[in-house]
Amino acid sequence: MSEEIAKTAADHVTDTLTQLKEMRHYSKANVERLTATWLLFDGELSKLKQTEKIDDLMNRQSQLHDALETLIADLEDVLQKMQPPEEQAEKQ
Repeated sequence: MSEEIAKTAADHVTDTLTQLKEMRHYSKANVERLTATWLLFDGELSKLKQTEKIDDLMNRQSQLHDALETLIADLEDVLQKMQPPEEQAEKQ
């Protein structure tokens, strides 16, 4: 049986950053797709009185994307501070 190597706190932050960046990618793609669809059918949805629902959804998706951007930046700063001083100097 293989032995699992214990992950460090930095490893966990890195894993979390990877997942958040993936979420950000899909969030952005979803917003772009929804916007494109919205622009094509704005008139029809307006007649059906569904525009407020779509607007709300687009705003929420945009808020999620903005929150992901902020969290990613914050965690990247945390991860940089977790690196030993010699590794920080090499990366700069």
